[in-house]
Amino acid sequence: MYVHRQLEAEITKHLAKDKSILLLGSRQTGKTTMMAQLPVSLSISFARPEKRLAYEQRLDLLATQVEALQTTDRKKPLVIIDEVQKIPFIMDAVQDLIDRNIAQFILSGSSARKLKRGKTINLLPGRVIPLHCDPLMLSECSALPNTIEDLLFHGSLPAVYLETDHAYKNRLLEAYVGIYLEEEIKAEALVRELGTFNRFLMLAAIESGHILNISKVSQDIGVTRKTVQNYYEILEDCLIAHRIEPLSKSLSRKRLTKSPKYLLFDMGVRRVAAKEPATYPEKYMGHLFEQWVGLELLHMLRFQPGPNALNFWHDHTGPEVDWVVSLAGQYIPIEVKWTPYPSLADAKHLLTFLSEYDNSTMGYIVCRAPMRAKLADNIMVIPWQELGSVVEICE
Repeated sequence: MYVHRQLEAEITKHLAKDKSILLLGSRQTGKTTMMAQLPVSLSISFARPEKRLAYEQRLDLLATQVEALQTTDRKKPLVIIDEVQKIPFIMDAVQDLIDRNIAQFILSGSSARKLKRGKTINLLPGRVIPLHCDPLMLSECSALPNTIEDLLFHGSLPAVYLETDHAYKNRLLEAYVGIYLEEEIKAEALVRELGTFNRFLMLAAIESGHILNISKVSQDIGVTRKTVQNYYEILEDCLIAHRIEPLSKSLSRKRLTKSPKYLLFDMGVRRVAAKEPATYPEKYMGHLFEQWVGLELLHMLRFQPGPNALNFWHDHTGPEVDWVVSLAGQYIPIEVKWTPYPSLADAKHLLTFLSEYDNSTMGYIVCRAPMRAKLADNIMVIPWQELGSVVEICE
């Protein structure tokens, strides 16, 4: 079964405007399957060692192949290069072909580390449209019935989501974490001690969604603070974790936290990396739910024009708001509650936030409520199934 993605419309729109695309996303988020639906003239995967070797030995090979396509295709050929980060210097050849108006490209990759870190790597500024492929969004999860518990425990990687056997879902997720360690970390020689990094990954998964205490993480795994920082950068560059910055400016509060949170990119991968079972005590569900809402908001914001951001708000003296969407010059504060029937007491930090920021007029509680409810003139309860409406308000 093929699940149509919201990203397809973005890709089609940019291709129609004669643009090329840099499409990044973690492994198994559906990039290759999605690109297979396009009318492609040439598709190259550097995941295949024999292909990679051929292009490494002859950097002019791409140009000769694409120029030959131009003579046979009636329209400008569309060329897909998968796992482009494995031969980052191919970007120079791609730039030349784009500049000569010979072809359009979709360059896809499951890691930005080599593209980002190399001082001489050509990232094709102004020549490609950067897009990101995430696990399935809630709006895309309509092919099968799903509960919030299933989304929290198993996540929404396409292959995992479409699998109906829960035991097999776990096997797929376990294989994913193992392959990630072997292929992305060990094979790329990103760290010296794979065992230490493995312990870090488990701790990073457990701490996902919490404010980072880098000293505690450093002590728990027995490495320096600098090493922990490097490990988190690896997770970001390999598209496994998102760094969420706090709002740190306020006219009246001087103790707002400045430490970030990290969210692992998929709830199922997070659980398996943390070596946790597929069931949780009720008291832990709220924190998992909060992380899932944060991921959904991140995914939705990728499709919003103009500058936008997802942050959180935390005062060391007590007040905190789980998520703050910055969009169209406004702050949208969001509290996440596992309860189906929140009260105005659950909105006390939202009310504090709204009183602090003039560009924030309405706060939201996302929960398991059966329908919308208005707790106050500026506080709205939203069922989790309608989370997208919060972002749509500012469109």
